[in-house]
Amino acid sequence: MKKTSLYLLLLLTVELIAQNNSFSPGEIWKDTDGIHINAHGGGILFDRGIYYWYGEHKGTSNNAQVGITVYSSNDLYNWKNEGVALAVSKNPNSEIVTGSVMERPKVIYNAKTKEYVMWFHLELKGQGYAAARTAVATSSSPLGPFVYLKSYRPNKETWPLNYNEKWKKAPKDGEPQKWWSEKWYKAVKEGLFVRRDFVEGQMSRDMTIYVDDNGKAYHIHSSEENQTLHISELTDDYLGFTGKWARIDPGGQNEAPAIFKKDGTYYMITSGLTGWDPNAARSFKANSILGPWTPLGNPAKGKDSNLTFYSQSTFILPIQGKKDAFIFMADRWTPKTPIDGRYIWLPIKFKEGKPVIEWEKRWKINQFFK
Repeated sequence: MKKTSLYLLLLLTVELIAQNNSFSPGEIWKDTDGIHINAHGGGILFDRGIYYWYGEHKGTSNNAQVGITVYSSNDLYNWKNEGVALAVSKNPNSEIVTGSVMERPKVIYNAKTKEYVMWFHLELKGQGYAAARTAVATSSSPLGPFVYLKSYRPNKETWPLNYNEKWKKAPKDGEPQKWWSEKWYKAVKEGLFVRRDFVEGQMSRDMTIYVDDNGKAYHIHSSEENQTLHISELTDDYLGFTGKWARIDPGGQNEAPAIFKKDGTYYMITSGLTGWDPNAARSFKANSILGPWTPLGNPAKGKDSNLTFYSQSTFILPIQGKKDAFIFMADRWTPKTPIDGRYIWLPIKFKEGKPVIEWEKRWKINQFFK
């Protein structure tokens, strides 16, 4: 009897030691099975008291070999692997066949349709990043399996709200052919790629989804050859686009958008364009989600802030039950060994009306948010 009690106590002690009770950005983050979490470029859904973390399953390649994974947690520190939420297809004719690119999945719940809706950036197999599409899938459960529906080039044959009428026609002397020239930069700001993609639909790469207080959902994505962000209103079922959209920071070269709202003001954090390499983050604010958006500069402060602590934004997580409590979620990419990518989660503070992100080697929620 004593041996049995001692054994049970030992097991309990080991279990308690294995439990995470803080965040350690950049270190291996093990799930409840003791395996490094595999949910890169992810987003979080809070549903019925549980957090669900969706992300890209990485192996030795950045192309999709498994699909979109999902983990669950009730404390944000400890995550259970719930398996594959949306699997790649073995059908060679499928858009999400093994070897395609499935990035930055975000899941939201539609109270009207009772469906969980997943959006993600999709690139077709064998086409590199030329397809530039956004894709949607649905499920009756947050754990899936999600059923793939289709992919889009958004806002086909629709002009943005904040678009100058005179930009709708190409200049009489033609579009500039030489990229990166002064004339080309000016043309980008004045709708060069919007005109080019008007019939087919606008490009959509790095993306996120935001559901506003009134239930309206918005798709925020890098477009126009990654030169300009687009914010697009989704239909009431969250499965399509209404045609109401706006360009944000034309020619500003933003990607990896992450958005949140505080005291009625919208805030967005993005990154610049340096491929897999880190760069200085950017931040913006707006009184309306469709803009205009005002730049606020780099929210990261301190050592390595010029590289956003060697990471790139993916999502801003509101902590349930705590006022003005937001976590900056980012990825530290390792393109040569994608599976080893690390997660950088840091608290967002506010100073002089601007979001601020500072490095914390180890931190707990109650240190910053009451």
